[in-house]
Amino acid sequence: MKHLNLGTVLGTVDLNQVFKTPNPVIGVVHLLPLPSSPRWGGSLKAVIDRAEQEATALAAGGVDGMIIENFFDAPFPKDQVDPAVVSAMTVVVQRLKHLVTLPIGLNVLRNDARSALAIAACVQAQFIRVNVWTGIMATDQGLIEGRAHELMRYRRELGSDVKIMADVLVKHARPLGSINLTTAVQDTIERGLADAVILSGWATGSPTSREDLELASAAANGTPVFIGSGADWENIPDLMQAADGVIVSSSLKRQGKRDNPIDPIRVSRFVEAARRSAPSKKSATSVSSIKLHS
Repeated sequence: MKHLNLGTVLGTVDLNQVFKTPNPVIGVVHLLPLPSSPRWGGSLKAVIDRAEQEATALAAGGVDGMIIENFFDAPFPKDQVDPAVVSAMTVVVQRLKHLVTLPIGLNVLRNDARSALAIAACVQAQFIRVNVWTGIMATDQGLIEGRAHELMRYRRELGSDVKIMADVLVKHARPLGSINLTTAVQDTIERGLADAVILSGWATGSPTSREDLELASAAANGTPVFIGSGADWENIPDLMQAADGVIVSSSLKRQGKRDNPIDPIRVSRFVEAARRSAPSKKSATSVSSIKLHS
């Protein structure tokens, strides 16, 4: 009988293995409105073209990974998107995997972790982001309950090793009950079995504090902690002293406006600032992340 290696099951994510660096910078591709969303424009080709441009800009700027997100589908459903959204995101991610060699993750908003996990497993993406993994959060979509127990079983059913990056006290939400960051981080990891945790500010584009990152890192006890919002090239040197990695979007857009496309020059500037901020955690030398097609 094969014995279960509990140490492996409960082990932390090896960031070097996933992202080829111990301190990854993960850029976000905000997809244009998808089919069935209120602002859907009627052309999936336009969605794909914009996503390819942004993925190429992120790769050219030197990020270590990217998250594909249906950001412009707002207002979002609470926890189950339309099947057309799942289909469209699957097509987009598959196209991007043929364009770049970076690790790719998904975030299906607002909190459809099951669809994100299904897409990731089918297209062999490496990770997903889940906004509410454990506990109950009051949001503009209503009360959202974490369903870690369902998703961990579903991941096992799929035979998948997709990593779970879970937000703790996520932006645009308030927890029911008292706010205790240390307990929330510990519950997310120890009871929810998340592979990494994400700490964000109160809203898109608002940063978390270094003090909160330090508290979260202490509570995480070796599990990676990511900055989830509000990072720019001015604050990243300070914030990265207390984090293992960063997820960044708004500050990479032209003029720093979230509705604009990604600017590769701003990406390069941000990546350089993030790299300099962790001199003791040297990144592995990366190869070109854009595939060359013959």
